[in-house]
Parts: sequence; structure tokens; C-alpha cells
Amino acid sequence: MRPDDARLVYQGRLLGVTVERWGRYEREIVEHPGAVAIVAVDADGWVTLVRQMREATRGELLELPAGTREEGEEPLATAKRELREECGLAGGEWSELATFWTTPGFCRERMTVFAAEGVEPSGAPDPEEDEQLEPVRIRLEELEQRLGEIEDAKTLVGLLLYLRTRSPHTA
Repeated sequence: MRPDDARLVYQGRLLGVTVERWGRYEREIVEHPGAVAIVAVDADGWVTLVRQMREATRGELLELPAGTREEGEEPLATAKRELREECGLAGGEWSELATFWTTPGFCRERMTVFAAEGVEPSGAPDPEEDEQLEPVRIRLEELEQRLGEIEDAKTLVGLLLYLRTRSPHTA
């Protein structure tokens, strides 16, 4: 499907806004290059999350390590880069848990969530200049009980999908 008309009305560093006309109705669409999130589990059963300020929420959120894809970059490459930058972790066995639209009512962001099992330290984290991240490690067996602390959708989706893959009750 295609709109009857589309025009870019804003282009920023991270995203753009397109106004599309579908018959008599206009829709404002946020253009985003796509993103990734990583459920990173080390060999000792610790999951590494990050606590960071999210200005849009006016507070800090506990989240999976995540980031925006660079032009031409494959999701797995983005995920490995972001995990190294945000947490100083690398290696392990990687698998894709899901790819989904984050907020399809107004945004064209597709996110891919990966599991990385057996990750190891690879040096000090090296976040972007405008990121202030605090690594938070949670024991894998405590993860389900701590889901109530999570307010970020990608993190809830990623953790629940990961827990489901580990459950002996999945078909």
C-alpha cells in the first residue's frame, strides 16, 4: 500500500517526520532507521541491563542495551557494536528473538531483539558522548520476579521472549 501523497517536513539527526495523505486523511509518520536490543547473559547466569536517563519520560529507565542502526549496518552488527559500547561485553552465542514495529500507529521504527549467551568482558564501556549509562546486573533466576521494575516496552518484550525460549513448557 502507498499513500496518495507524502512530504518530508522535518529531518533531524536521529529521525524525520513525513506527512502522508491517505484519501481525505493526513498522517504524521516518524521515520527511524531501525534499532536493536540485546538480552546479554554471561556464563555465570547474570543478565546485564543499563539504567539511563530518558528525557522523554523525565526520568531514568532500566533497559536492555540497545541502539540505533547506522546506514547500511545489519542488525546483528549494530547489536554487537552497541553491547560493546554500552556494557563492555562481547562474544557469546547470538540468536534473533524477534523483529517488530515499536509503535506502528505513528512510527516506522523496526526493532530486532537478540539474545547473546555466554558474553564476556571486552574492555571498558565506551558510550556515546550524550549517554550516561549505569550497568545493572540481575541473576537470570531473579529476572521474572523483577519484571515489575521495567517500564520500557522493548525490554519487557526482549526479556519475556528470552524467558519463554528457556522455559521447558514452550512447544
